[in-house]
Amino acid sequence: MTPETVITLGRQAMEVTVLLSAPLLLSTLVVGLVIAMFQAATQINEMTLTFIPKLVTVAIVLMVAGGWLLKVLVTFTLRLFHSIPGLVG
Repeated sequence: MTPETVITLGRQAMEVTVLLSAPLLLSTLVVGLVIAMFQAATQINEMTLTFIPKLVTVAIVLMVAGGWLLKVLVTFTLRLFHSIPGLVG
C-alpha cells in the first residue's frame, strides 16, 4: 500500500465524516443560536433551557436525514471492503 493510497483513504474517510456530522451539527447550531438570542432578549439565564430543543432537533434531523446518512455510510464501507484485495496485494 502506497502513501498516496493511505492519504486518499484518509481523505475519503474525513469527507464521509463531515457529510455525516454536518446536518446534525448545523441544525443544533441554529437552534442554539435562536435560543441564545431568546435568552439574551428575555434575560433568562437557565443553562438547561437549550438541552431539550437541541435533543428534539437532533431526533428530527435523524428521522428526516437518517436514510441518507445510512446510505452514505454503507456506500463508503462497501467501497472500502471491495477495495481491500487491491490494497493488500
